[in-house]
Amino acid sequence: MKMTRADKISYLEPDWASPDMALSAGFSTRHGGVSRAPYNSLNLGFGTDDQPAHVEGNRANFCRAFNLQPHQLLTIKQVHGTSLLLIDEENLDLSHFLSVEADGIVTNQRGFMLGVLVADCVPLLLHHPGKGVVAAVHVGWRGAANGIIAQAIDSMNTHFHCAPEEILAAVGPGIGAHRFEVDRPVREAFRGGSGFWDLISKEVSLGHWQVDLGLSSRLQLESCGILSEHIDVAQECTCCHQELFFSYRRDKGETGRQLGFIQLK
Repeated sequence: MKMTRADKISYLEPDWASPDMALSAGFSTRHGGVSRAPYNSLNLGFGTDDQPAHVEGNRANFCRAFNLQPHQLLTIKQVHGTSLLLIDEENLDLSHFLSVEADGIVTNQRGFMLGVLVADCVPLLLHHPGKGVVAAVHVGWRGAANGIIAQAIDSMNTHFHCAPEEILAAVGPGIGAHRFEVDRPVREAFRGGSGFWDLISKEVSLGHWQVDLGLSSRLQLESCGILSEHIDVAQECTCCHQELFFSYRRDKGETGRQLGFIQLK
């Protein structure tokens, strides 16, 4: 994954999102916006205490960098669940999707950009070049434990006949295991669901474990049939890199949101 720019916007771009491919994809940083501290500067999340006018300005800056109108950036109401929004036909008005409660979007439609908002959770992007299908998924610990990654891949396969071994994946920057400590309820959620608890966790004290959500995402992708060479994983920890990313844990909740985004051109 490489750091690149579009106009004023700095973002991480997956290695498979080369300029000759008919899509835009990446993970925004906190640079290139108008918000003031502690949301400085490119806060793209309306669900924060930042001034709405600043968020609107940030989204306008972001969309301008990718030759979009603000209404062509689609984000949803994320609820740390496993529901997905499927869009399989043309929609000239996307506004009716804005209040949909889901944690991922899957589509074969062009003309708009999918986005998931994060500030420590893992943003996941999926792309099937041959079928022209993309997905953006918000993977927090609940989503990882409850199988949202498998659901997204199954949705691409079931609705659009996307063979998993042909799907490209990008696991964006999230909180590193060394900064993400959890307790027994989280352990039990993983043990009762998915997520490869024994491989992604390390007990650091009685009843407390460090958990690697990025590794969990990669292992789940591979278990669904995604080829390891088709998975690009960001190495940056959102909690450690204050100069690049917002972090909910580091900033004790008073922080902005970056965006995992993908668009079929």
